[in-house]
Amino acid sequence: MAQTLAAHHTGLLATYNVRNTSDPMEGTNHMTKTQKRYASGFRGKEFFQLKILALHETKSELVG
Repeated sequence: MAQTLAAHHTGLLATYNVRNTSDPMEGTNHMTKTQKRYASGFRGKEFFQLKILALHETKSELVG
């Protein structure tokens, strides 16, 4: 493990300096896949495309 950390130390330290993550994109991908799962109930391909394009305007929150 120490050798692996030593080999990748510059990349690991850069993560803390930049503070840039892919979380927003991963969230969008997850919501798109969820919409795809429910796509059998959509009226047509155009309606499904509109639902995907509207994902960035929605706000998700945990309920319960």
